[in-house]
Amino acid sequence: MSEGQRLFVGGEWIEPDGGHYEVVDPATEATVGLAPEASRDQVRAACAAAREAFGPWSRTAPEERAAILARAAGTIGGHLEPYAELARAETGATTGTARGMQVGVAAARFRRYARVEPAEWPVPPQINEAGPMGRAAVMGALAVRQPVGVVTCVTSYNNPWANAAGKVAPALAMGNTVVVKPAPQDPLSVYRMAEALEAAGVPRGVVNVVSGRSVEVGEAAVESPDVDMVSFTGSTAVGRRIAEVCGRGMKRQLMELGGKGAAIVFDDADLGSAVAGIGTTFSFYSGQICTAPTRVLAQRGVYDRLVAQLASYAGRLQVGDPREPDTVVGPVISAAHRDRVESYVELGRKEGAVAVTGGERPLLDRGFYVTPTLLADCTNDMRVAREEIFGPVVSVIPFDDEDEGVALANDTDYGLIDYVWSKDVARAFRVARRLRAGGVGVNTVGRNMEAPFGGFKSSGVGRDVGSYALHAYSEVQAIVWPG
Repeated sequence: MSEGQRLFVGGEWIEPDGGHYEVVDPATEATVGLAPEASRDQVRAACAAAREAFGPWSRTAPEERAAILARAAGTIGGHLEPYAELARAETGATTGTARGMQVGVAAARFRRYARVEPAEWPVPPQINEAGPMGRAAVMGALAVRQPVGVVTCVTSYNNPWANAAGKVAPALAMGNTVVVKPAPQDPLSVYRMAEALEAAGVPRGVVNVVSGRSVEVGEAAVESPDVDMVSFTGSTAVGRRIAEVCGRGMKRQLMELGGKGAAIVFDDADLGSAVAGIGTTFSFYSGQICTAPTRVLAQRGVYDRLVAQLASYAGRLQVGDPREPDTVVGPVISAAHRDRVESYVELGRKEGAVAVTGGERPLLDRGFYVTPTLLADCTNDMRVAREEIFGPVVSVIPFDDEDEGVALANDTDYGLIDYVWSKDVARAFRVARRLRAGGVGVNTVGRNMEAPFGGFKSSGVGRDVGSYALHAYSEVQAIVWPG
């Protein structure tokens, strides 16, 4: 970029008070572009613009809002190649992932919420006896979804397109206005999304984007008295701090936080399916995904074979430049994060785990790469088995019977998505219902994009995706009348 990116506030592209900072390609360490550093005053102005726009936007016909989302989806899909190239450069995702799982999913999410759904539904009538509240009557009622108001959307670095779209699209569909605070590592893609919405005809102030490396930017976007709700994807530690602020202001929250997904593999499992599913941790976003099955619980009868096959799988994966067609594993987001992941691998060794494969830095001249690493002979009290590493590292723990497998899976602070592999479908579903997780994959790591998504325990608050996201970005109002 020859000049720096501008902020998007109140329908205007404005110069940032704090200047610009470099966005670095994690594969080449080259500069991708210059991102804007907003001041607190500019963040407050974005929140005020969203507040001013809320009234008219919330009263806009749902069909008109849907039409804007549909046009935005078309613009995003029509710019798939340049948008995917930017996403690849900012995040280090492989070309296929940037196209299909980042930009492609973002377009699909805008299309999904361009579908108007009923916002009200009848409540069964109730017969009330005469009393101090009035004469006897049959009381009718209607439950109506109303927009929350101004929503601050704080997005994650691992998928700037799909994560932002998953917040912005349902929030706008429900009649909310938004202030988006992208992750500092890769905010440029989110500004392209704002351009697509602007081209689609979104009114001034309905969508605002402010970025920055300073924690003050996020704090201002959360603390603003103009904000009614915060939607956050990121670490549990940051989520707790946001929750404290939201609690003081009685702001609504939707939080998708950390995960340490347990994959329970029983003796009768299809090992090929289990290995392929668990192996996505090594490759998909280079393990930088909260839904990854990073904690493998293997029944002893299959433990040795599973470890050997996972090691073989990881060893075959091509690590390198994500632009190359044969690359499967790209870099992690930054040098600091690479150091963090490597420190966990070393910690695992000190705790007594065995690095069956990986554990060393690949021989590449540039980029923030981590070799896919399999840690065997782990126990559930090791930090590598309890803490979210957010990299291409899998820990394997043996267990004896079903009860022990379930107990180990539930012995964690997290509860986002767990997995069960067994050819005994009845047992798989029985075990799934015993797991304290917001989602469970049975013989798959695939997702149903209409199913509710969110976590138990420290993995989050609330549910989104599909119609559940429309509920998440709305308040429910009851209207009652005498029949």
